This record gives sequence, structure tokens and C-alpha cells, in this order.
Amino acid sequence: MGDILRAEGLNKSFGGIKATDDLHLAVATNELHAIIGPNGAGKTTLIGQLSGLQYPDTGTIYYKDRDITRLPAHRRAPLGIARSFQITSLVMEMSVIDNIALALQAKSGHSFRFFRPARSEKALRDGAMALLERVGLGAKAHMPTVALSHGEHRNMEIAIALGAQAELMLLDEPMAGLGAEESLQMVELLQSIKGQHSILLIEHDMDAVFALADRISVLVYGHIIATGTPDEIRSNEAVQHAYLGEE
Repeated sequence: MGDILRAEGLNKSFGGIKATDDLHLAVATNELHAIIGPNGAGKTTLIGQLSGLQYPDTGTIYYKDRDITRLPAHRRAPLGIARSFQITSLVMEMSVIDNIALALQAKSGHSFRFFRPARSEKALRDGAMALLERVGLGAKAHMPTVALSHGEHRNMEIAIALGAQAELMLLDEPMAGLGAEESLQMVELLQSIKGQHSILLIEHDMDAVFALADRISVLVYGHIIATGTPDEIRSNEAVQHAYLGEE
């Protein structure tokens, strides 16, 4: 099926610090590819470049063989790239279903209409409810978003990415701030959509990473030192020395 995303020779410096250092990465179509690495490894800078919030100093990013290196974030989203969790996109005062319906309305190209028609448009409401059922929130559709837990907000953002028909999801630490039970629910949710979308997962939770990933890349000081299956990464001496030994 080939690669949906390729990064070739990315370099990004801030002052004298190299946040990405000749970084090469390939995400295959419909794989779940995890990025792990110690704090300060450059994970946030990498996802910033892949999502268009930052540009590399040198190097190239390809999405479906198209050069998107200098394409701003708002022009990447319509191509099928969704980034979640770093900055929430939820309107806390609105109901859960209204949030999802609004996202579907924006996807259909009517983002400048008043919201009232979206609230009464059956196709949007039905679509929003189907997405909420898919992420386990159907029973809470009519609650105010602010009343939901942190983990449930994360599930809503997955629903929005699904509603946007994202072919590539960039998930930035979806387990951050979740308790044990919510983390388990997030793993189950990601398991349920795995293989239907390409997912790049940046995550500190090693149990989640090894349970979910098809392949793992290990980032240390802005450079990927190894890529492989979970078993290959677990047994890689360089990885154990640089990172997994610390855990």
C-alpha cells in the first residue's frame, strides 16, 4: 500500500539546540506508528512540523507523495490530516452532540452558516450521533461538554477526527492526564479504529504503545535511532540503553 507520510532529512534548530536532527520517518498506509522518546527528545517539534504549525529549517515532508513541507496547518486538514489533543477544539458551553454536528458542518463546507440550521438538520444530527456511539459517548450526547471528564473530551476529539474523514491522524499524547480506567478505554477505542486510518501516535504510556503499535520509532535528541515492531524495539540494545532502561 506504500507510505502515506514520509519525512526526509528534517532539521530544526532553536538557538543552539537541534530539536530535529536529520530525521527520517515513514508511516505506512493504515498502520499505527508510535513515536517514543525521553523528555526533550523533540517529539513536540516533530509533530508541529508534520501538522504544519512549524516548518523545518531543511528537509522535506511528503503526504501521499505530495510535498507539503511549507503548507500551513489549515491547508493540511482538507487533505485528510487531523491533529488531536495538543490544543482542544471543543466548545465547552455547547452540548456534546452540537460540538460533533458543528465539526461535521464545517467538513461539509458550510462552516460560515449560522449554527441553528445544523442543530435541526437531521443528516448532521444522525451523523454526529453515529460518531458518538462509535466512541462510546452516545448516552452523553445531550449533556453540556463541560460536564464530561478529561478522557471523554479526548474521545470527542477522536469522534471529530473520524467525522473529518481523516486519513492520517496525528495523536499527541492521548493518554496524558488520564487515569488507569480512562487510559484502558482510550486503548480500546484506538484498537477499534486501527487499520482503518493511518495513525501517528506520540505517547509516554509504554503499555499503551506496545499494545497498539504496528511499528515504533525511537526519537532521541531529535534523531530516530531505531524503527521496528514492538518486539524488535523491546530487544534493541541501543534503545534499551538510550530510553527503555530509564522506564
